[in-house]
Amino acid sequence: MPDDTDTGDIDTGDIDGTDTNETVWKSDHMVASWVAAEGERERRRAGQRRLMAELLAFDDDDAFTFIDLGAGTGAAAKVVLDHFPKATAVLAEYSAQMTAEGRRALATYGARFRYVELDLAAGDWPAAVPTGVDAVISSLCVHHLPDERKRALFAQIWEHLAPGGWYLNYDPVSTDDPVVEAAWLRAGDRQDPAAAAARAHRSAEEQLRHENHVRYMIPLEPQLAFLREAGFEGIDVYWKQLDYVIYGGRRPPAPAP
Repeated sequence: MPDDTDTGDIDTGDIDGTDTNETVWKSDHMVASWVAAEGERERRRAGQRRLMAELLAFDDDDAFTFIDLGAGTGAAAKVVLDHFPKATAVLAEYSAQMTAEGRRALATYGARFRYVELDLAAGDWPAAVPTGVDAVISSLCVHHLPDERKRALFAQIWEHLAPGGWYLNYDPVSTDDPVVEAAWLRAGDRQDPAAAAARAHRSAEEQLRHENHVRYMIPLEPQLAFLREAGFEGIDVYWKQLDYVIYGGRRPPAPAP
């Protein structure tokens, strides 16, 4: 499930807690609109995408397999595939429309990628999602999950990684500190002068969409704690700008014989 923050805060559920992501991300019209604006979004995210690839513990000519969770059209996977010419990607996505767009976008990579169906909000992972992979990445999707699902997801990622394998996540976070929140807002408005006016003149529908977007967003530290609880080591915030972060860690290597 891709991020919706750059699509007018598309409504992905009712504020009473009932998720309706399927009505959005399995909508032909919505996906077509989202894909039409993807180029500009990805230009803004190019540095973060590149850093995620650079953080992976492989040499440029290593052959390895990684999973891209909530892969959408494969924007994150594409950067890793470009950086590591012998890498193979398993893109986990639950929207058939997004998968179809991704297959078109990645067609030139041939056998170096495949899609599998996976709903991150569900409990069990299907057998089509391989275990013992060398790395897992996710981008702009974990914040859509309730806290207990975030915790369970990190444990599942740990279980699917080979010893020594890395997990990296690029996502927005919230803060409980109003001083920090005000600083984020102040800097964001200076970077985007139109943001304040748009925020002040939301329609009822836009407000509902905004509330839905942020409803499961939580501060950074609990998410790092979920990683520790799952058994990861080397946990760090490897990049941060205001409310966006790249964090992760690795499954400990197997003990030496």
